Amino acid sequence: MPFVLYLLGLAVFAQATSEFMLSGLGPEIAQDLGVSIPTTGWLTSAFALGMVAGAPAVAVLGARWPRRRTLLLTLTVFLAVHVVGALTTSFTLLLITRVLAALANAGFLAIALATTTSLVRPDAKGRATAVLLGGTTLACIIGVPAGALLGEAFGWRSAFWAVAIISFPALLGIVRSVPPVRTEPVLAGRFPVQRRLTVLLVLGALVNGATFCSFTYLSPVVTDVTGLGSGWVPVVLALFGIGAFAGVTVAGRYADRRDHRLTLVAGGILLLGWCGFGITAGQVVPTVVFALVQGALSFAVGSALIAYALYAGAGAPVVTGGLATAALNVGAAAGPLLGGLAIGLSGFRGPLWVSAALVGTALCVGTVSVKLVDREGPG
Repeated sequence: MPFVLYLLGLAVFAQATSEFMLSGLGPEIAQDLGVSIPTTGWLTSAFALGMVAGAPAVAVLGARWPRRRTLLLTLTVFLAVHVVGALTTSFTLLLITRVLAALANAGFLAIALATTTSLVRPDAKGRATAVLLGGTTLACIIGVPAGALLGEAFGWRSAFWAVAIISFPALLGIVRSVPPVRTEPVLAGRFPVQRRLTVLLVLGALVNGATFCSFTYLSPVVTDVTGLGSGWVPVVLALFGIGAFAGVTVAGRYADRRDHRLTLVAGGILLLGWCGFGITAGQVVPTVVFALVQGALSFAVGSALIAYALYAGAGAPVVTGGLATAALNVGAAAGPLLGGLAIGLSGFRGPLWVSAALVGTALCVGTVSVKLVDREGPG
């Protein structure tokens, strides 16, 4: 694999860390900028909304540009807004930087996917894409806990500085190694409208909404509900990330079978897990165990649903992939907002119960639609 692919993967690692790290920094940001903890959830939602709009918008705008120029521009903007975020004392300005960072992140990822597959042999595209997207999973395992540790030791601003610093080597790699070829239009072709695909995208949004609803507020659950010290927050976040890695790995082996009933069973266990977490969050051992288990189940079910969606929309894979990304980020935007409302009504256990409600809704939708999926045949 060309070394530049690993540098692009490093940039994706930095971007995914930026997206997820606020789950461990919310209380510190709230105290420093004089806002409530539920208000800090807006930062996660703003990033998700920016991702929804950014991928198609930046990809289309940059379609006529050389890939190297688009990658450099989006990554430079991403780096710069993190510097601004690290320096600002205004929550409003920090919120704006999150939107701009997300727009740049989404555009970078869209072009990086096209660039990555063009730099390797035609039969190595899957491995090349895995190198690029591997940065996202590593962000959950390493980046987010490291950001929480930095926030604990040096303040939340240090995590923003770290993301900017990590992004810099990728800029140099792009300048040296990415050829200045043009990017083909991303949103080409006619999109096939399918009921099955629509259902799968809705399910993906619901499950991802449940994941981000609780993940965003996992830090105050650990400290305020379970009663652990703030030093435990990186540990619990790391366990969630390890679970997520395991869940994606296992789901990848089974998703190609397109056994929707297996996903419904896993979804049922996921629902029971959120309910169990909500009931036992005041105890140390269940909190630690559920962080690991729910990370695994959430990402396993979510990734399987997106794989099914890509099969269902195989006639227009680029558009389907864009819609799948948008669906996931709609969930990532709505989840923290709903979780913040729940905190105001019932305290820090609230997001756990909202996650249960979202997964329960997904199960109802999935159960009703499974006969339709079977009647239409495998996607």
